[in-house]
Amino acid sequence: MTDTHLSNHDQMADCLQGLRVIDLTRNLPGPFATRLLADLGADVLKIEPKQGDPARVFGELFAALNHGKTTEKHDFHDPEAIEAIKAHLKEADLMLDSFRPGVLAEMGLDTKTLHVINPKLVMVSITGYGIAGSYAKEGVYLESAEPKNSSQINHNWSDKAGHDINFMAMSGVLDQLKTAQGEQAMPNVQFADLAGGSDTAVIALLAAVFAAQRTGKGRHIVISMTHSLYNHMVMPKVTGKLISRFSGDNSNSASNNTSSTAPMPQHDFLGGALPCYRLYQTADQRHMAVGSLELKFWQGLCEVLELPALKDVHWQLGIMPNRPESQIATKTMAEKFASQTLEHWQGVFAATDVCVTPVLNLQEAKAHPLFAHQDEYQATSGWQQIS
Repeated sequence: MTDTHLSNHDQMADCLQGLRVIDLTRNLPGPFATRLLADLGADVLKIEPKQGDPARVFGELFAALNHGKTTEKHDFHDPEAIEAIKAHLKEADLMLDSFRPGVLAEMGLDTKTLHVINPKLVMVSITGYGIAGSYAKEGVYLESAEPKNSSQINHNWSDKAGHDINFMAMSGVLDQLKTAQGEQAMPNVQFADLAGGSDTAVIALLAAVFAAQRTGKGRHIVISMTHSLYNHMVMPKVTGKLISRFSGDNSNSASNNTSSTAPMPQHDFLGGALPCYRLYQTADQRHMAVGSLELKFWQGLCEVLELPALKDVHWQLGIMPNRPESQIATKTMAEKFASQTLEHWQGVFAATDVCVTPVLNLQEAKAHPLFAHQDEYQATSGWQQIS
């Protein structure tokens, strides 16, 4: 299966030309990563189990994730099939897999075996929780997480199955997604799979391939989607302490940083505590996204809405979140936006530059002129080469 109809629209399709990739991944994280590589010109051979990738049942999703790749099917339990895969790997620059730790070794595709065949081969394994214990004996980056005594919880999660919702939950990210009333939200965008898995893997593998070209030595990198997603929470890790300091509450200090003392996500700095950075409901139950974080944008917003009394009610002028003045500003803004429909506010803010946008649904976003020049299945369609 090779589909090149999109490459003519992508000026960056020659960037990875000549890079030979063997893709043993399935479902979403790995295939999206190798889709990026294919869109950048890499020669990707997708090797599926004999029964096929489980994502094939989704039809259009499978096509979206695997265009631009060549595919083969092999019985992973057949020694002859494994030898055929090894023959491909002998000539490859890169191999990606999404098996649980230990499966590659059971297949005869462990690091030591493959580096005898191809010393420059870069191997990237996308996992849910990384590796620990006996699986780390080849020197992979995660240390053993065996419990120190019998009373402790066993944190060796290497063998556990999981999906995006589990990785988001364990990383602390899912708890950050709450409504204004504190109710848990259920996202349908796979943040762990894509940000924690696909994108992180692409960064790691490109760095490793670059190093292999320079040194002649490949390496085996294990990506933990849970750990990678946890590392994306740069803002929540620090803004909780910031909010506590603003409110005069020191209970959220480093020595007492527990879930019971940290502010709820909807009361965090960028979680809705600021009147200049939050969602406001419109008269037709839609929402406008206000991101007027800087003073100049906030004052511009106040001018557009004819609310001059609020121009100096801003955190950069010392009016911190949850202060009475800030709460009054939020209430006033909410009443203003609730007085008109989304369509009305779209018209009002179309010609302004104050960081206010409508919250579009998927169909509206696809139809918006912003995406008119893009193919929805081209992973690199948001990249524009200008010279």
